[in-house]
Amino acid sequence: MTRVITVGAAQLGPIQRAEDRTSVMVRMLALMAKARGRGVELIVFPELALTTFFPRMLMEDQAEVDAWFESEMPNAATQPLFDAAREYAMGFHLGYAELVEKGGVTHRYNTAILVDKTGNIAAKYRKIHLPGHAEFDPDRKFQHLEKRYFEVGDLGWPVWRTFGGVLGMAICNDRRWPESYRVMGLQGVEMVLIGYNTPMVNSQSDESPHLRMFHNHISMQAGAYQNASWVIGVAKAGREDGNDLMGGSVIIAPTGEIVAQCRSLGDELIIADCDLDACNFAKSTIFDFAAHRRVEHYGLITERTGAVPPPEESAPDESAPKA
Repeated sequence: MTRVITVGAAQLGPIQRAEDRTSVMVRMLALMAKARGRGVELIVFPELALTTFFPRMLMEDQAEVDAWFESEMPNAATQPLFDAAREYAMGFHLGYAELVEKGGVTHRYNTAILVDKTGNIAAKYRKIHLPGHAEFDPDRKFQHLEKRYFEVGDLGWPVWRTFGGVLGMAICNDRRWPESYRVMGLQGVEMVLIGYNTPMVNSQSDESPHLRMFHNHISMQAGAYQNASWVIGVAKAGREDGNDLMGGSVIIAPTGEIVAQCRSLGDELIIADCDLDACNFAKSTIFDFAAHRRVEHYGLITERTGAVPPPEESAPDESAPKA
């Protein structure tokens, strides 16, 4: 008997700075209603799905910064999503900026939650690979200040038994790093949910949009294949506050093949029946970790952060007498 989850990848078009959470919620609920009509059991929304991608803005006033964060979940703005999940018996994945008080200290994370079919939060992940920079950089075409506004996630990469399988989460830049998938792969992950907000152009280079989309997809396809897992990658897309986001939301099979892809830069829903048992063959053959991994040779992966090339060979001493 197969284990099939009908998954909807709910790409969002641009959310402008002036757009409030209520108007965003109307758009998200419309996608949920559409998904319900097509039998979706789990709908996946992007990273920072409730607001514009505010890390592109330099803000000095902490109160202004904190206005982009959610201090509780659900809250008054997002409660309709949870109500719809319960009514439709449809789980959802949601990315947002999380503000939390721990031991009298305020922490801010780029966060994603997984909500089950009863409308209850089943899992939470906080982004670990924060890209960008912390201070204004005049040499960039635009700013990417995630290191200014967020802390590195403190939850690791857990996986959860839910929706009839083993699910995990990552966020945006995490998708580019093989370690993200492998930590979950070593826990038997069968589906990884990823939201992202990625610019169409690089603020520090002139690489083409085509190349950036290639890197976007190949990172997730490799993670899916090398860990025999479904990967659901969902974007915020389009021209947002004068900046272009790439889109390209995809559903990727454990073979690394793209089985569904968004065609637009707006609100769009793609759907696939994801058979979790399709993970089994590769997990028991080419990627049978217990049989083939050689951890005694992997020490550098955790011992070293930056790349350190071997020393250059000394140049021969031209003044030395020759034989």
